Amino acid sequence: MSTSQQTDPLIGRLVDGRYRVRARIARGGMATVYVATDLRLERRVALKVMHSHLSDDTVFQSRFIQEARAAARLADPHVVNVFDQGQDGDMAYLVMEYLPGITLRELLREQRRLTIPQAVSILDAVLSGLAAAHKAGIVHRDVKPENVLLAEDGRIKIGDFGLARATTANTASGAQLLGTIAYLAPELVTRGTADARSDIYAIGIMLYEMLTGEQPYKGEQPMQIAFQHATDSVPRPSVKNPGVPEPLDELVLWATEKSPDERPVDAREMLQRLHDIERELGISPVVTRTGPIGIVRDDIAATGELTAVLPGTPTGPIATMAEVDNAGRLRRATQRRRSRGAWLIVLALVLAALAGGLGWWFGSGPGSMVAVADVTGMSFDEASARLQQDSLVAVQQGEYSLEVATGQVIRSDPGGGTRVDKGAEVNVYVSLGPQEATFPSFSGMPDADARAALQAQSVSVPDESAKFFTDAAPDVVIGVVIRPAGAPEDGSQDVACMDGCTVHQGDTARLQVSLGPIPNVAGESEGKARSTLEGLGLVVADPSQTESSDSVKADRVIRLIGKEDGSPLAPGDTVTLVVSTGPALFEVPDFEDMTLAEARQAAADAGFTIDYDDRWDAFPDPFTKVESQKPDAGDMQPKGTVISLRIAAAL
Repeated sequence: MSTSQQTDPLIGRLVDGRYRVRARIARGGMATVYVATDLRLERRVALKVMHSHLSDDTVFQSRFIQEARAAARLADPHVVNVFDQGQDGDMAYLVMEYLPGITLRELLREQRRLTIPQAVSILDAVLSGLAAAHKAGIVHRDVKPENVLLAEDGRIKIGDFGLARATTANTASGAQLLGTIAYLAPELVTRGTADARSDIYAIGIMLYEMLTGEQPYKGEQPMQIAFQHATDSVPRPSVKNPGVPEPLDELVLWATEKSPDERPVDAREMLQRLHDIERELGISPVVTRTGPIGIVRDDIAATGELTAVLPGTPTGPIATMAEVDNAGRLRRATQRRRSRGAWLIVLALVLAALAGGLGWWFGSGPGSMVAVADVTGMSFDEASARLQQDSLVAVQQGEYSLEVATGQVIRSDPGGGTRVDKGAEVNVYVSLGPQEATFPSFSGMPDADARAALQAQSVSVPDESAKFFTDAAPDVVIGVVIRPAGAPEDGSQDVACMDGCTVHQGDTARLQVSLGPIPNVAGESEGKARSTLEGLGLVVADPSQTESSDSVKADRVIRLIGKEDGSPLAPGDTVTLVVSTGPALFEVPDFEDMTLAEARQAAADAGFTIDYDDRWDAFPDPFTKVESQKPDAGDMQPKGTVISLRIAAAL
């Protein structure tokens, strides 16, 4: 068991008097998933617990409960079953079916590209589960390989309906786009709305990935990928993998049409077409079996494979004539694309034939046109004057830009070189500079959320945040510093943004994140304290400082010394332990030949107490004399030590 597992406070806990937590399976943005035992029914379950910092957020809590309700309404062998949902104190939880195995993402990492039977089998099962959801009026909204579970016994299920909503509800999400960017349908990017056809688009992207081993769109920033979803067309998988049959090519193109109206209306329609393809290709769905995680079985060890594909049976019903009619829609769409291509070729040939005859009209006759000059990089006044030379009218438009300086022309519409009628208007787009964005306080925000919010505004964030030990919870942002684009590296123009600020696209944000508090090592042995601190990545000075203490035992840690300025410590920083030597020691005075009164005064001055036969108190002081003492004079003893004196009569 890992250290994180051992320190997880939920391991071993009894939740709601029923679910005994055994181990942690996974951790996501909203919740952590554990394997637990249902003591009432004596079965293993998956326990999904909302993160504590989200428990007070009504939006997150509502979404969490929404997942339970949405999934519980579904009864399909290809949907992860939800058994229970509840609250234990301030902890919200969800009880689901436990499926030992791997996810489709793990299978893709292992194999990179799946075989055609594997891809068809997984797609058949996922579409069957989604068909049940769509029939119930539920949109999944987060279809991706991470949410497809491949159980050890061969079952394939789709889970995590945390973003699901009823198809009849208004699905606009405002400024926030839910789901994973790599699988977002164009309408989610442009309008923020989703329905069952948005799930179909995600299925098409996932099928492309299974067939080719990669996603169709790539980019350094999420918004770059989102822009491609909104503007580009998904290529045929056979371009990357020539072994992909044409029917699967067409299925991917159908599912990923830019317009939702051109896609299958729901998972049932796409599943019907898949069954047709299975018959066309002579493929029967197979069952993907996975071995227990972390265990290599004898039958697998011989081949070195972690995944075996075994024959199975189709998961969906036999296609009817109505299904064939529905599939004909795909064929007609393909034919339309081919017809458009043929007409474009014919049109090009006709235009080429007419070019000679129309040369006079467009060259020097009344229909003459002019080419738009390239005005990029000019000021608007310069661009306007240049276009005016060709009898064109410049119309100023503004556009934010990271690359082009404020006031300079980014582009024109129509673009440079385009032939237009004399007197036509040309939209000239002038740079407004980087776009501004205002952020509220980052206080209490998790590192990942702050990073995502900044990157969504094209603010650069280093991959690694600076981490410090503080009293704040782990992974919570404790500092945000913005460096404007082009500012010097010395930090002279840096702006603190922890409590909110205005940033621009192209700025750089440096995040400081809490590692949680340093454990209190006071009272521990020096060796144990050293081990604890070094385990956190701190450097412990050797030797330690020593100091006497009346309250801390010898060889125990009194305190920890950090930085001189008191600033938070980070891994790699040096700390010093102050170790107790026990109480301070003082020299015992020489009491011999002193009178009783003198001895009493000397002991008080030195911080000691004397003990003697109190019968001598009856004698006048001049007639008393100290004969001997214990401890001896010159011994080192802590203050408060009792000195035993032997008194005799002075002669």
